[in-house]
Amino acid sequence: MIEKKKEGRYQRIFVQLEDLLKKTADPLARMATICAVLHHKMDHYFWTGFYLLKDNQLIVGPYQGPVACQELEKDRGVCWAAVHQKKPVLVEDVHKFPGHISCDSRSQSEITLPVFDQSGNITAVFDVDSDHLNAFSITDQNHLEKILDLIYSSPKNSGS
Repeated sequence: MIEKKKEGRYQRIFVQLEDLLKKTADPLARMATICAVLHHKMDHYFWTGFYLLKDNQLIVGPYQGPVACQELEKDRGVCWAAVHQKKPVLVEDVHKFPGHISCDSRSQSEITLPVFDQSGNITAVFDVDSDHLNAFSITDQNHLEKILDLIYSSPKNSGS
């Protein structure tokens, strides 16, 4: 996807998600909504989801796409790299990433981002795979970080 087109789409998605996420403050419900919207609006997304950090394990949470790995092997792969580095990880070619965990052989590139709560603790990792090489860029990273900040923000004008 052309970067300018991607930029505009992310901006529209952010506005849509801001409105949708006003309806609940529940992080899991917000994660599910974020997955659904992004997965169906971004052409280069093949698998879109969250791995929840529970008891020092990454367990699959809300996602869209083919069947996922239910639990990721400890300290291996792109998701754990995001946890350990405490920052997003962009991978142009997953086959060249040391220790990559292949939940689906069609995945070619990936971006993972840690999800931080209000106290700065990592609670999850947002993981997006593409079936194309080099599908993700700094544009994806910047907009996804902004979108993920909505998970733990206070709902404005709650619909209750």
